[in-house]
Amino acid sequence: MTDATHDERPRTDTEQLPLRTGLRTRTLSDERLAFCRQIGVRDVFLDHRSPRGDVFEDEGSGDDETITIDDGVVPSVSELVQARRRAEDAGLRLMGIQSLSYNVYGKIMLDKEGKESQLETIKQLIRNLGRAGIPILGYQWNPRGVVPMRTSQTARLRGGARGREFDIEDLDEPYEPVDELEREYTEAELWDNYEAFLEEVLPVAEEAGVRLALHPADPPTVEQLGGIPRLFRNFEAFRRAMEAVPSDAHGLKLCLGCFSEMPDADVEEVIAHFGERDDIVFVHFRDVVGTWPRFTETFLDDDRSNYDPVAAIETLRDAGFDGVVVPDHVPEVVGDTEWGHRSRAHAVAYLNGILSCSDDGGQ
Repeated sequence: MTDATHDERPRTDTEQLPLRTGLRTRTLSDERLAFCRQIGVRDVFLDHRSPRGDVFEDEGSGDDETITIDDGVVPSVSELVQARRRAEDAGLRLMGIQSLSYNVYGKIMLDKEGKESQLETIKQLIRNLGRAGIPILGYQWNPRGVVPMRTSQTARLRGGARGREFDIEDLDEPYEPVDELEREYTEAELWDNYEAFLEEVLPVAEEAGVRLALHPADPPTVEQLGGIPRLFRNFEAFRRAMEAVPSDAHGLKLCLGCFSEMPDADVEEVIAHFGERDDIVFVHFRDVVGTWPRFTETFLDDDRSNYDPVAAIETLRDAGFDGVVVPDHVPEVVGDTEWGHRSRAHAVAYLNGILSCSDDGGQ
Protein backbone atom coordinates (compact mmCIF):
# COMPACT_ATOMS: atom_id res chain seq x y z
CA MET A 1 0.00 0.00 0.00
CA THR A 2 0.96 3.63 -0.37
CA ASP A 3 3.27 4.93 2.37
CA ALA A 4 1.13 7.39 4.32
CA THR A 5 3.74 8.06 7.02
CA HIS A 6 3.32 11.82 6.72
CA ASP A 7 -0.49 11.73 6.48
CA GLU A 8 -2.87 11.07 9.32
CA ARG A 9 -5.81 8.90 8.37
CA PRO A 10 -8.42 11.46 7.23
CA ARG A 11 -11.57 12.10 9.23
CA THR A 12 -14.68 10.47 7.81
CA ASP A 13 -16.94 12.98 9.62
CA THR A 14 -17.19 15.72 7.00
CA GLU A 15 -19.41 18.11 8.98
CA GLN A 16 -16.59 20.51 9.95
CA LEU A 17 -14.37 20.20 6.87
CA PRO A 18 -13.57 23.25 4.69
CA LEU A 19 -14.37 23.82 1.05
CA ARG A 20 -11.71 21.74 -0.73
CA THR A 21 -10.58 20.11 -3.96
CA GLY A 22 -11.17 16.52 -5.02
CA LEU A 23 -10.66 14.29 -8.06
CA ARG A 24 -12.55 11.54 -9.85
CA THR A 25 -10.82 8.28 -10.74
CA ARG A 26 -11.72 4.80 -12.00
CA THR A 27 -8.79 3.20 -10.20
CA LEU A 28 -7.74 3.12 -6.59
CA SER A 29 -4.25 1.94 -7.47
CA ASP A 30 -1.40 2.91 -5.17
CA GLU A 31 0.07 5.10 -7.91
CA ARG A 32 -3.17 7.00 -8.54
CA LEU A 33 -3.93 7.57 -4.88
CA ALA A 34 -0.37 8.69 -4.13
CA PHE A 35 -0.54 11.16 -7.02
CA CYS A 36 -3.83 12.62 -5.76
CA ARG A 37 -2.45 13.15 -2.29
CA GLN A 38 0.88 14.53 -3.57
CA ILE A 39 -0.81 17.33 -5.54
CA GLY A 40 -2.89 18.47 -2.56
CA VAL A 41 -6.12 16.51 -2.85
CA ARG A 42 -7.89 14.89 0.11
CA ASP A 43 -11.10 13.58 -1.47
CA VAL A 44 -11.77 11.22 -4.37
CA PHE A 45 -14.89 10.01 -6.18
CA LEU A 46 -14.80 6.63 -7.85
CA ASP A 47 -15.97 6.01 -11.42
CA HIS A 48 -17.23 2.45 -11.60
CA ARG A 49 -16.57 -0.19 -14.24
CA SER A 50 -19.50 -1.62 -16.21
CA PRO A 51 -19.15 -5.10 -17.77
CA ARG A 52 -21.11 -4.00 -20.85
CA GLY A 53 -18.83 -1.29 -22.07
CA ASP A 54 -20.49 1.88 -20.74
CA VAL A 55 -17.29 2.91 -18.98
CA PHE A 56 -16.23 6.35 -17.85
CA GLU A 57 -12.91 7.51 -19.27
CA ASP A 58 -9.75 6.44 -17.49
CA GLU A 59 -6.84 4.11 -17.83
CA GLY A 60 -7.36 0.44 -16.99
CA SER A 61 -7.08 -0.88 -13.48
CA GLY A 62 -7.01 -4.21 -11.70
CA ASP A 63 -10.15 -5.79 -10.30
CA ASP A 64 -9.06 -5.01 -6.75
CA GLU A 65 -8.53 -1.34 -7.57
CA THR A 66 -12.02 -0.43 -8.75
CA ILE A 67 -15.62 -1.63 -8.47
CA THR A 68 -18.17 -2.92 -10.96
CA ILE A 69 -21.79 -1.74 -11.04
CA ASP A 70 -24.42 -2.86 -13.53
CA ASP A 71 -28.08 -3.82 -13.62
CA GLY A 72 -28.19 -6.56 -10.99
CA VAL A 73 -24.49 -6.18 -10.14
CA VAL A 74 -23.88 -4.34 -6.86
CA PRO A 75 -20.57 -4.25 -4.96
CA SER A 76 -20.85 -5.82 -1.53
CA VAL A 77 -20.41 -3.88 1.68
CA SER A 78 -17.03 -5.55 2.18
CA GLU A 79 -15.89 -4.53 -1.34
CA LEU A 80 -16.90 -0.95 -0.67
CA VAL A 81 -15.22 -0.92 2.73
CA GLN A 82 -12.05 -2.27 1.10
CA ALA A 83 -12.21 0.57 -1.48
CA ARG A 84 -12.73 3.14 1.26
CA ARG A 85 -9.79 1.80 3.25
CA ARG A 86 -7.49 1.83 0.21
CA ALA A 87 -8.19 5.56 -0.06
CA GLU A 88 -7.76 6.12 3.68
CA ASP A 89 -4.43 4.29 3.75
CA ALA A 90 -3.19 6.87 1.22
CA GLY A 91 -4.41 9.80 3.33
CA LEU A 92 -7.60 10.29 1.28
CA ARG A 93 -11.35 10.12 1.78
CA LEU A 94 -13.50 8.11 -0.63
CA MET A 95 -16.45 10.50 -0.77
CA GLY A 96 -18.68 8.61 -3.16
CA ILE A 97 -19.50 7.04 -6.49
CA GLN A 98 -18.99 9.66 -9.19
CA SER A 99 -21.97 8.66 -11.34
CA LEU A 100 -24.11 5.79 -12.60
CA SER A 101 -23.99 4.44 -16.14
CA TYR A 102 -27.07 4.34 -18.35
CA ASN A 103 -27.08 0.55 -17.91
CA VAL A 104 -28.29 1.10 -14.36
CA TYR A 105 -31.08 3.67 -14.86
CA GLY A 106 -32.14 3.74 -18.54
CA LYS A 107 -35.16 1.43 -18.15
CA ILE A 108 -36.39 3.46 -15.18
CA MET A 109 -36.06 6.70 -17.14
CA LEU A 110 -38.08 5.36 -20.09
CA ASP A 111 -40.45 3.13 -18.05
CA LYS A 112 -39.33 -0.01 -19.86
CA GLU A 113 -39.60 -3.65 -18.90
CA GLY A 114 -36.85 -4.42 -16.41
CA LYS A 115 -37.11 -1.12 -14.52
CA GLU A 116 -37.89 -2.94 -11.25
CA SER A 117 -34.55 -4.73 -11.45
CA GLN A 118 -32.75 -1.41 -11.95
CA LEU A 119 -34.64 0.19 -9.06
CA GLU A 120 -33.61 -2.65 -6.76
CA THR A 121 -30.00 -2.38 -7.99
CA ILE A 122 -29.87 1.33 -7.10
CA LYS A 123 -31.59 0.83 -3.73
CA GLN A 124 -29.22 -1.98 -2.76
CA LEU A 125 -26.24 0.11 -3.87
CA ILE A 126 -27.44 2.97 -1.64
CA ARG A 127 -27.85 0.61 1.33
CA ASN A 128 -24.38 -0.85 0.82
CA LEU A 129 -22.78 2.58 0.48
CA GLY A 130 -24.36 3.65 3.75
CA ARG A 131 -23.15 0.55 5.56
CA ALA A 132 -19.66 1.06 4.13
CA GLY A 133 -19.46 4.68 5.30
CA ILE A 134 -19.39 6.21 1.79
CA PRO A 135 -21.72 9.24 1.86
CA ILE A 136 -22.46 10.25 -1.76
CA LEU A 137 -23.94 8.67 -4.90
CA GLY A 138 -23.72 10.89 -7.97
CA TYR A 139 -26.06 10.18 -10.86
CA GLN A 140 -27.20 11.55 -14.18
CA TRP A 141 -30.47 11.15 -16.05
CA ASN A 142 -29.40 11.39 -19.67
CA PRO A 143 -30.25 9.07 -22.56
CA ARG A 144 -27.15 7.33 -23.93
CA GLY A 145 -26.45 6.62 -27.59
CA VAL A 146 -28.73 9.42 -28.83
CA VAL A 147 -26.11 12.02 -29.72
CA PRO A 148 -22.44 12.27 -28.70
CA MET A 149 -21.70 14.42 -25.66
CA ARG A 150 -18.98 16.07 -27.75
CA THR A 151 -18.62 16.33 -31.52
CA SER A 152 -14.85 16.97 -31.38
CA GLN A 153 -12.10 15.97 -28.97
CA THR A 154 -9.41 18.14 -30.57
CA ALA A 155 -10.42 21.81 -30.40
CA ARG A 156 -7.27 23.95 -30.23
CA LEU A 157 -6.53 25.75 -26.98
CA ARG A 158 -3.55 27.85 -25.89
CA GLY A 159 -0.13 26.49 -26.76
CA GLY A 160 -1.60 23.72 -28.88
CA ALA A 161 -3.44 22.00 -26.01
CA ARG A 162 -6.64 20.28 -27.03
CA GLY A 163 -10.11 20.47 -25.56
CA ARG A 164 -13.45 18.85 -26.21
CA GLU A 165 -16.01 20.74 -28.25
CA PHE A 166 -19.71 20.48 -29.04
CA ASP A 167 -21.24 22.02 -32.16
CA ILE A 168 -24.79 21.08 -33.13
CA GLU A 169 -23.93 21.88 -36.75
CA ASP A 170 -21.61 18.85 -36.81
CA LEU A 171 -24.56 16.47 -36.43
CA ASP A 172 -26.94 15.27 -39.15
CA GLU A 173 -30.60 15.71 -38.17
CA PRO A 174 -29.93 15.82 -34.40
CA TYR A 175 -33.59 16.45 -33.56
CA GLU A 176 -34.95 13.47 -35.53
CA PRO A 177 -35.72 10.27 -33.58
CA VAL A 178 -32.85 7.80 -33.70
CA ASP A 179 -33.52 4.48 -35.44
CA GLU A 180 -33.49 2.40 -32.27
CA LEU A 181 -36.17 4.56 -30.62
CA GLU A 182 -39.22 2.28 -30.40
CA ARG A 183 -41.77 5.06 -29.79
CA GLU A 184 -42.19 8.75 -29.06
CA TYR A 185 -41.62 9.92 -25.50
CA THR A 186 -43.14 13.06 -24.03
CA GLU A 187 -41.52 15.33 -21.48
CA ALA A 188 -44.51 14.94 -19.17
CA GLU A 189 -44.19 11.15 -18.96
CA LEU A 190 -40.43 11.37 -18.37
CA TRP A 191 -41.07 13.73 -15.48
CA ASP A 192 -43.61 11.26 -14.09
CA ASN A 193 -41.05 8.46 -14.36
CA TYR A 194 -38.39 10.57 -12.67
CA GLU A 195 -40.56 11.65 -9.77
CA ALA A 196 -41.66 8.04 -9.24
CA PHE A 197 -37.97 7.11 -9.10
CA LEU A 198 -37.33 9.73 -6.40
CA GLU A 199 -40.29 8.50 -4.35
CA GLU A 200 -38.79 4.99 -4.45
CA VAL A 201 -35.14 5.71 -3.71
CA LEU A 202 -35.02 8.79 -1.47
CA PRO A 203 -36.52 7.08 1.60
CA VAL A 204 -33.82 4.41 1.19
CA ALA A 205 -31.13 7.09 0.93
CA GLU A 206 -32.44 8.89 4.02
CA GLU A 207 -32.31 5.70 6.04
CA ALA A 208 -28.84 4.83 4.74
CA GLY A 209 -27.36 8.29 5.34
CA VAL A 210 -26.39 8.69 1.68
CA ARG A 211 -26.95 11.80 -0.46
CA LEU A 212 -27.85 11.51 -4.15
CA ALA A 213 -26.39 14.19 -6.44
CA LEU A 214 -27.98 14.96 -9.82
CA HIS A 215 -25.86 16.12 -12.81
CA PRO A 216 -27.21 18.37 -15.62
CA ALA A 217 -27.95 17.20 -19.14
CA ASP A 218 -24.78 17.44 -21.21
CA PRO A 219 -25.14 19.26 -23.55
CA PRO A 220 -27.86 21.28 -21.77
CA THR A 221 -30.48 23.82 -22.94
CA VAL A 222 -32.08 21.93 -25.84
CA GLU A 223 -35.51 20.39 -25.21
CA GLN A 224 -34.83 17.14 -27.02
CA LEU A 225 -32.15 15.37 -29.04
CA GLY A 226 -32.60 12.18 -31.03
CA GLY A 227 -36.30 12.20 -30.19
CA ILE A 228 -35.86 11.92 -26.40
CA PRO A 229 -36.65 14.88 -24.09
CA ARG A 230 -33.76 16.15 -21.99
CA LEU A 231 -35.19 17.02 -18.60
CA PHE A 232 -32.31 18.60 -16.72
CA ARG A 233 -31.39 21.26 -19.21
CA ASN A 234 -31.98 24.52 -17.30
CA PHE A 235 -32.36 26.19 -13.92
CA GLU A 236 -36.12 25.67 -13.70
CA ALA A 237 -35.76 21.93 -14.23
CA PHE A 238 -33.33 21.65 -11.32
CA ARG A 239 -35.56 23.68 -9.07
CA ARG A 240 -38.41 21.32 -9.93
CA ALA A 241 -36.18 18.29 -9.27
CA MET A 242 -35.27 19.57 -5.81
CA GLU A 243 -38.87 20.47 -4.92
CA ALA A 244 -40.67 17.43 -6.41
CA VAL A 245 -39.84 15.07 -3.54
CA PRO A 246 -38.18 17.23 -0.87
CA SER A 247 -35.42 15.38 0.98
CA ASP A 248 -32.16 16.18 2.72
CA ALA A 249 -30.81 13.10 0.92
CA HIS A 250 -31.10 14.75 -2.50
CA GLY A 251 -29.14 17.55 -4.13
CA LEU A 252 -27.02 18.61 -7.07
CA LYS A 253 -23.77 17.55 -8.58
CA LEU A 254 -23.44 21.19 -9.60
CA CYS A 255 -21.55 21.20 -12.89
CA LEU A 256 -20.49 24.81 -13.40
CA GLY A 257 -19.44 24.04 -16.95
CA CYS A 258 -22.87 22.73 -17.93
CA PHE A 259 -24.70 25.61 -16.25
CA SER A 260 -22.38 28.10 -17.95
CA GLU A 261 -23.27 26.54 -21.32
CA MET A 262 -26.90 27.56 -20.80
CA PRO A 263 -27.28 30.97 -22.51
CA ASP A 264 -29.70 32.34 -19.90
CA ALA A 265 -28.01 31.01 -16.75
CA ASP A 266 -25.82 33.10 -14.45
CA VAL A 267 -23.38 30.78 -12.65
CA GLU A 268 -23.14 32.92 -9.51
CA GLU A 269 -26.92 33.23 -9.23
CA VAL A 270 -27.29 29.45 -9.66
CA ILE A 271 -24.71 28.82 -6.91
CA ALA A 272 -26.38 31.29 -4.57
CA HIS A 273 -29.88 29.87 -5.10
CA PHE A 274 -29.04 26.21 -4.55
CA GLY A 275 -26.23 26.81 -2.07
CA GLU A 276 -28.39 28.80 0.31
CA ARG A 277 -30.90 25.92 0.28
CA ASP A 278 -28.16 23.37 1.00
CA ASP A 279 -28.94 21.63 -2.29
CA ILE A 280 -25.31 21.39 -3.52
CA VAL A 281 -23.73 18.02 -2.71
CA PHE A 282 -20.50 18.53 -4.67
CA VAL A 283 -19.29 20.65 -7.56
CA HIS A 284 -17.88 19.87 -10.99
CA PHE A 285 -15.47 22.73 -11.60
CA ARG A 286 -15.29 22.60 -15.39
CA ASP A 287 -14.72 25.70 -17.49
CA VAL A 288 -16.04 26.42 -20.96
CA VAL A 289 -15.85 29.00 -23.74
CA GLY A 290 -19.18 29.60 -25.49
CA THR A 291 -22.77 28.54 -24.90
CA TRP A 292 -25.28 26.29 -26.64
CA PRO A 293 -25.25 25.44 -29.54
CA ARG A 294 -21.43 25.58 -29.71
CA PHE A 295 -18.93 25.50 -26.85
CA THR A 296 -15.43 24.28 -26.02
CA GLU A 297 -14.07 22.99 -22.72
CA THR A 298 -10.94 24.84 -21.64
CA PHE A 299 -8.49 25.52 -18.79
CA LEU A 300 -9.90 26.90 -15.55
CA ASP A 301 -7.67 29.97 -15.89
CA ASP A 302 -8.64 30.76 -19.50
CA ASP A 303 -9.52 34.48 -19.57
CA ARG A 304 -12.08 33.84 -22.35
CA SER A 305 -14.13 31.43 -20.23
CA ASN A 306 -17.80 31.73 -19.38
CA TYR A 307 -17.43 32.53 -15.68
CA ASP A 308 -14.94 33.76 -13.11
CA PRO A 309 -13.63 30.84 -10.98
CA VAL A 310 -12.59 33.17 -8.14
CA ALA A 311 -16.08 34.68 -7.98
CA ALA A 312 -17.59 31.18 -8.13
CA ILE A 313 -15.53 30.06 -5.12
CA GLU A 314 -16.46 33.21 -3.21
CA THR A 315 -20.14 32.65 -3.99
CA LEU A 316 -19.93 29.02 -2.87
CA ARG A 317 -18.46 30.16 0.43
CA ASP A 318 -20.98 32.96 0.87
CA ALA A 319 -23.77 30.42 0.29
CA GLY A 320 -22.40 28.20 3.04
CA PHE A 321 -21.15 25.35 0.84
CA ASP A 322 -18.37 23.37 2.53
CA GLY A 323 -18.01 20.36 0.23
CA VAL A 324 -15.73 19.23 -2.58
CA VAL A 325 -14.96 20.93 -5.91
CA VAL A 326 -13.78 18.53 -8.63
CA PRO A 327 -12.12 19.49 -11.95
CA ASP A 328 -13.93 16.67 -13.76
CA HIS A 329 -12.93 17.39 -17.39
CA VAL A 330 -9.49 18.73 -18.27
CA PRO A 331 -7.74 19.64 -21.53
CA GLU A 332 -5.15 17.39 -23.15
CA VAL A 333 -1.64 18.80 -22.74
CA VAL A 334 1.65 17.67 -24.24
CA GLY A 335 3.16 14.49 -22.83
CA ASP A 336 0.18 13.69 -20.62
CA THR A 337 -1.41 10.34 -19.75
CA GLU A 338 -4.84 9.17 -20.86
CA TRP A 339 -6.26 10.19 -17.47
CA GLY A 340 -4.56 13.60 -17.65
CA HIS A 341 -2.16 13.65 -14.69
CA ARG A 342 -0.48 16.88 -15.79
CA SER A 343 -3.67 18.71 -16.65
CA ARG A 344 -5.45 17.62 -13.47
CA ALA A 345 -2.46 18.73 -11.41
CA HIS A 346 -2.69 22.16 -13.06
CA ALA A 347 -6.43 22.41 -12.30
CA VAL A 348 -6.03 21.30 -8.68
CA ALA A 349 -3.14 23.71 -8.10
CA TYR A 350 -5.18 26.57 -9.56
CA LEU A 351 -8.20 25.80 -7.37
CA ASN A 352 -6.05 25.26 -4.27
CA GLY A 353 -4.44 28.62 -4.92
CA ILE A 354 -7.85 30.29 -4.88
CA LEU A 355 -8.92 28.37 -1.79
CA SER A 356 -5.74 29.26 0.11
CA CYS A 357 -6.45 32.98 -0.28
CA SER A 358 -9.03 32.95 2.51
CA ASP A 359 -8.75 31.98 6.15
CA ASP A 360 -10.97 28.89 5.89
CA GLY A 361 -9.09 27.38 2.95
CA GLY A 362 -6.87 24.36 3.26
CA GLN A 363 -6.88 20.62 3.33
